[in-house]
Amino acid sequence: MKLYSKPGACSTADHIALQWTGQPFEVELLDRESLKSPAFLKINPVGSVPALVDGDFVLTQNAAIMGYIADTHPQAGLAGDGSPRQRAEAARWLSFVNSDVHPAFSPLFAPGKFLADEGQKEALAAAAHKRLRGIFEQADAQLADKPWLAGFRSFADPYFYITLRWAAAAKVDLSGLEHLAAYKKRMDADAGVQAALQAEGLA
Repeated sequence: MKLYSKPGACSTADHIALQWTGQPFEVELLDRESLKSPAFLKINPVGSVPALVDGDFVLTQNAAIMGYIADTHPQAGLAGDGSPRQRAEAARWLSFVNSDVHPAFSPLFAPGKFLADEGQKEALAAAAHKRLRGIFEQADAQLADKPWLAGFRSFADPYFYITLRWAAAAKVDLSGLEHLAAYKKRMDADAGVQAALQAEGLA
């Protein structure tokens, strides 16, 4: 498998998941310019990461890639123990990150998509910070009595971890969310996480 990633983007989560499989893989790191290069646009015409190439199979979209990594490396347990309930639980929290957490950053990352008047930028940012705080409070409650989002280490965790890094960079108020802080500390110390961050120049 070969992953195309942009350091610090959501694709770094797929990089962590591949590290967790313990199996060989390749990673090609892209920047803003190479994302739009003819070579990469042949792989993903949208010009965005992640993209995963496995032989003649090309897959995009983070949630789909996470599921594919889990299903092709079942020994890693990224979708649970193989039971429908554990896979559904892992998918529930992957969906939470993909559908709730990640999009909530969009007003901070690309305010121009939401504003006709630049004078509203501060109000938009404040609303985004408030929404993100509420979403992260939900996650903190979920982690109150378990070490991982789904109760077991799953493909939801690398993606969620990357959003916590975004939150720190965007100065989202996570004060008092002790379960979240402990979770991030565990992830920071994980060997697979460290390897992916090192490879992407993020350590």
